[in-house]
Amino acid sequence: MEAISTPRVTCAYLNSYVGKNVIVVGKVIQLRGDEALIDADGNITAHLNREAHLAAGNGVQIIGKVNPDLSVKVLSSIDLGTGVDYSLANAVVEISHQHRELFAYD
Repeated sequence: MEAISTPRVTCAYLNSYVGKNVIVVGKVIQLRGDEALIDADGNITAHLNREAHLAAGNGVQIIGKVNPDLSVKVLSSIDLGTGVDYSLANAVVEISHQHRELFAYD
């Protein structure tokens, strides 16, 4: 079986992962039907699936595929509640990109 990775990203990294799966941790800013606006060091539009049960103001971890318009089609999501340290989540993203050999397969 081929090893693949799902990198952690923020809004700034989305353009490098069009057509690929990513993990995003951010805060739900707004819910609009089957879409959510997520703040992950910048705003990301997430196209939700039927299993997504998110609340505005809560943190969320989404795994999804990056669309050409830099929105994310959600494959799975986890509501993280209100006690999320977003600066820590962003630091993990930065470290994982600085040391890709430890976190990703090519």
